[in-house]
Parts: sequence; C-alpha cells; structure tokens
Amino acid sequence: MTHTVVDSPVGPLTLVAHRDALSGVYMTDQRHRPAQETFGPEDPAPFGRAIGQLAEYFAGERTVFDLELDLIGTPFQRTVWQALCGIPYGETVSYGELAALLGRPSAARAVGLANGKNPVGIVVPCHRVVGSTGGLTGYGGGLARKRQLLDFERGAEEDRLPL
Repeated sequence: MTHTVVDSPVGPLTLVAHRDALSGVYMTDQRHRPAQETFGPEDPAPFGRAIGQLAEYFAGERTVFDLELDLIGTPFQRTVWQALCGIPYGETVSYGELAALLGRPSAARAVGLANGKNPVGIVVPCHRVVGSTGGLTGYGGGLARKRQLLDFERGAEEDRLPL
C-alpha cells in the first residue's frame, strides 16, 4: 500500500494504491475512512493517471474514469460499486432504483450501506445516489460536498469547481 495527497476543489484527497491499482480516494473527515497508518508510505509514483483523470474531471473535461481499481469489499459491495459506475454523469438514481437494477428490489437499505462504504468516491460515483424523493441523503464526504459534486456535474456555471 502507498498513498499520496492531492488538492481538489472539494478539499484534499488521499489516494491509496494497492499493487499499483487505485484502492482508495478519501476526503478529509470522511465517514468510513480507514486509519491513516493503513495507507502505507507516501509515494506519488503510482498515481499519475489517477491525478490526471481527477484534474480532467474537475476541469469538466472527463465524465467517466478509466483507472485500474483494486477494491476490497464483500461480493455484494463490489456489485453495488460496479453498478454505481453505470450511473451517467450529471444524473442520479435512488437507492431503491439501484437495488432494482441489481435485481434486488427489496435491498435498498443494503445498497445504501454498501454505497456508504465505497472506498473510491468520485471515481466510483456514489454521490449520484439520492433518496427516494430525490433529496440528498447520507454521503461519506458530507452532504455539502455531495451537493457541490452534483451541481457541478449538472453544469451549474456558478458551481464550477476551480482548480
């Protein structure tokens, strides 16, 4: 495991790599953030592509990430995280809709729990999942960041994220 910290419009992001694949993107004060000492030594070498793609995303030039990921979680969590990648940029789905897409329509709560433990926020866009009425509900990085990311993706000029 190695890590590096990069600045972003939503605050510092700690990027973590396992076997040279991205395994974590953590915000400051993020819920379910592992202890810093588990991230290994600081080494920016494995993160060139991730840093470049995050910069493109925040510049409004990238809508889908193309990075090798090494996500550690249960089979159900990994299934949910994979499904999150299918939510189009600038759009949202509810937890219930995501559960239905997975063929588990009664598993909205379990989908929400898996969503909350997503270790690579932004790259795997868990911020695109909202409550059944379309309202913002929990986000590991905080609701203000969730709103900022959603507004940014929806193209609100006043909410552009300066680098």
